[in-house]
Amino acid sequence: MTNETSNNALGFNHFLFLWFGAAISIAEILTGGLLAPLGFQSGVIAIVIGHVVGVIILVLGGIIGTQERIPAIVSTRISFGVYGSYLFSVLNVLQLVGWTAVMIIAAARSANEISKMLWGMDHLSLWSMGIGGLVLLWIALGREGGLKKVNMLAVFLLFGITVLLSNVVFKDSTALSAPPIGGMSFGEALELSVIMPLSWLPLIADYTRFAKSRTSAALGSGLGYFIGSCWMYLIGLGAAIIAGNPEPSAMMLAANLGLSALGIIVLATVTTTFLDAYSAGVSFANIFPKLDEKRIALVMTVIGTGIALWVNIEQYENFLLAIGSVFAPLFAVLLTEYFIIKNRQLRPELLVNWSALAVWALGVIMYHQFITMEFVLGATIPVLLFTSLLYKIIWGYTKEWKSCKKYPTAS
Repeated sequence: MTNETSNNALGFNHFLFLWFGAAISIAEILTGGLLAPLGFQSGVIAIVIGHVVGVIILVLGGIIGTQERIPAIVSTRISFGVYGSYLFSVLNVLQLVGWTAVMIIAAARSANEISKMLWGMDHLSLWSMGIGGLVLLWIALGREGGLKKVNMLAVFLLFGITVLLSNVVFKDSTALSAPPIGGMSFGEALELSVIMPLSWLPLIADYTRFAKSRTSAALGSGLGYFIGSCWMYLIGLGAAIIAGNPEPSAMMLAANLGLSALGIIVLATVTTTFLDAYSAGVSFANIFPKLDEKRIALVMTVIGTGIALWVNIEQYENFLLAIGSVFAPLFAVLLTEYFIIKNRQLRPELLVNWSALAVWALGVIMYHQFITMEFVLGATIPVLLFTSLLYKIIWGYTKEWKSCKKYPTAS
């Protein structure tokens, strides 16, 4: 670890607060609300199982960043080569700009609903631009300001807010015993629970590369995100079952928070969207390393804000599934290479690993097949296992073929 990295290293508390804050978002509450047709008990089981699987994989991705001191997308060079990582940089930038837009849209809608109730003012576009502007400010504070000082204060506030929302939703728990209404399989619910932590896989190493130790980064990130995300899902699930509406603005108005509700929504959005925009800059810098990560992140925020002004999030669930189809098999290959095969070096001479790309493409195809099957384990879990096993088998045959080519048998 360099002196600069050592001086600015992040410890357990920083990762705990960082990822808890990342999980406290409107998008997580809305996703939890999608599980309502399953009923509360089955919904809770799907949330916990999905997050256990997703967070374990997320932490493994973070460990690579800590041990190798490289960002998440750069780590894909280990398996896919330099040009292969460029492909995933582009895909990751697209999903992160999409996430930036989704987060801004969701927050702007909630803030707009509150402002209409309080003052009769309908200014959705202004709210989108204002929230986007605050994300720009958060990025401008930099890693020291945004991640350490301001973020830790923000998470303390968000923790109190989470307790308050929980009280609003669960003060009358009788409706939680209502039977499932149907329309969603357990596999679908499990998939929506796994996808959210996996959506952070192309980001986590961007931050764990600055960790003081592997243990502090792994435990802090894993606990912070698991607790925060499960909590948000449960709030959304309970609100959708009890009130038929997981929209956070309705909960906050029911709690008589008034003007404070606007600050809560904006704060929760900024602490999460900052990570998306910053990592978009890091991924872009993988292709153009001479460009400054922070400046790129600022540009990505502007683009995401612009998209938020013109699109809606009615296809939000499909957006989540698209992310899962791309990044689940990608990181199955990388984690297999790193932890099972134990190839852990960046090789500049490896431009493209075509066998890894072929296995990834098969994993993407298989993911969409499992989605249509409504398999009880969802799509991500079987695709991770299939992709990992297939890549290990192909790697073994490739190694044996190279060995025979290098040392031909005597005729």
